[in-house]
Amino acid sequence: MNKRIIVMLLLIGFMSCKNYDEKIEKLTIAKEYYKALNNSNDVGIEILLRDSLLTKESNYKQTFSIAEYKEWLQWDAIFEPTYITLDIKEENEVVKATISKMDKRILFLHEKPIVTKQTIHFKNTKISSIETTDYLDFKDTIFIKNRTKLLNWVSKKHPELDGFIYDQTKKGGQKYLKAIELYNQEN
Repeated sequence: MNKRIIVMLLLIGFMSCKNYDEKIEKLTIAKEYYKALNNSNDVGIEILLRDSLLTKESNYKQTFSIAEYKEWLQWDAIFEPTYITLDIKEENEVVKATISKMDKRILFLHEKPIVTKQTIHFKNTKISSIETTDYLDFKDTIFIKNRTKLLNWVSKKHPELDGFIYDQTKKGGQKYLKAIELYNQEN
């Protein structure tokens, strides 16, 4: 065989292996991300993300710094979340996942897990954005009804807890959980 052909075959083989490794790496990073969310592991999250993270849900976009995202993770941890990866695959330089999330807040508001499709975008080997592309199981009428019921009750019975709904800090999460617990005790 001609040396040029051998070199070309070796290069093609090497390039194929490199692309395969990148796919596995993106899948591994995405799986580690959901594992870190499930364990409320802010250190684990930090090493997976770029210096900022863009999240998109419908028309709502938010950019978090690492510190802000870690603060959100502390809020999320208050509710003792369980993230289950139902499906995950690499496709066209992104990772697409179907995720089920359940926690004390979701149990109260939605009464069952919320299931979404998410697309994770990367810059090099770090997560740069996460987009919720579809809600497979989300009953907004139940969610809104229960949220309104809780907010009205808190406003009348425990106004000192008002404002928890928009406070995505650890303190806000503690107030939110306290509101749910007090509501459940009385009703």
